[in-house]
Amino acid sequence: MLQAVGIVSEYNPFHNGHLYMLEQAKQATGADVTVAIMSGNWLQRGEPAAYDKWQRAHAALLGGVDLVIELPLFSAVQPSHLFSKGAVDLAAKMKCRWLAFGAEHPEMDYQKLIDHQPKNPADFKRFDRPYASVFQDYLFEKTGIRLNQPNDVLGFGYAKANVETGRPLSLVPIKRKGSQHDATQIDDASPIASATAIRQGVLKHDLKAADRVVPKGTMGMLEHDRMLTWQDFWPFLRFELVESPIEKLYQIYQMTEGIEYRLKRAAIKAESFTEFLHLVKTKRYTYTRIQRLCTYVLLHAVPSDMLQAAGYVRLLGFNAVGQRYLNQIKGDLDVPLITKITDDVVADTIQMDFRGGMLTQMINGLSQDYYRHPIILE
Repeated sequence: MLQAVGIVSEYNPFHNGHLYMLEQAKQATGADVTVAIMSGNWLQRGEPAAYDKWQRAHAALLGGVDLVIELPLFSAVQPSHLFSKGAVDLAAKMKCRWLAFGAEHPEMDYQKLIDHQPKNPADFKRFDRPYASVFQDYLFEKTGIRLNQPNDVLGFGYAKANVETGRPLSLVPIKRKGSQHDATQIDDASPIASATAIRQGVLKHDLKAADRVVPKGTMGMLEHDRMLTWQDFWPFLRFELVESPIEKLYQIYQMTEGIEYRLKRAAIKAESFTEFLHLVKTKRYTYTRIQRLCTYVLLHAVPSDMLQAAGYVRLLGFNAVGQRYLNQIKGDLDVPLITKITDDVVADTIQMDFRGGMLTQMINGLSQDYYRHPIILE
């Protein structure tokens, strides 16, 4: 029987740090199969993926991942606790034994944090600071554990979701190696750079630096495929915000505290997405929260669209090992395994992923759902 380790990922793009993580996950677990649970065309921080889900899945398979499934948009573009819950749920559905993830502090006592969560998080609602920072300060006061690094926060989310679902997975936190998560420069002395720094290099047409920090398969993608940014979608977002009545904006998921008025005013004034973000930013509303709101506006996403659990597995690609694992588990899956998109599948199952994919397709011209089949790496 093949044993699988799940790896939650965005691979935006797949780089040497991800390759290191992949190797460490296999070494730490002894797993026969690696299953990437990868965000699709829109990401956790409310950003469009730099490259579409098929381009990124192909690069991941070339980099050594055995099987890639899509984390649905209604889980992928969410605050960390809902993102983590969706990822844990899918890893369990795929019969993974382990879930491996990068962490700034892999020795962190997640159970202690879980045991000291506030009983009523609503009591922490403040208008002068983001909820996340208030929550983190509370946990630090109760446990002495500082939970403020992005991968540590996600790790806590995975641990909490795993406990809440009966511990179906063994968690394997792995120490991140190389540059900081949000570093913007590629270090000449290191073979590992952040995805942020790599994307910045591509924007500056500095592919020579990127060549040292990404596998060959990713390099081909950087050289030949168009990279997307929020600015590509700014005209669509601006039109939606200017044209939509306040009453309609108010219905959008997570649109609270009158922020819809601020979004509309800023959209009228701003000439670029960057200028728009600066106009909207407040102490309480972080750039990430604003970007997620903007994604929901583009998708016309209301609470019922986003507060779902995955009732399916969307397969993006696999190699020979991944195919053997699929053959092993497909009879035991308790949800449909989607490999072909029809009108009924779009309407009944992947409506949010389809909307997000259509937005991407409008920019890069490549179909994201119809006429696409899982990538098979021979």
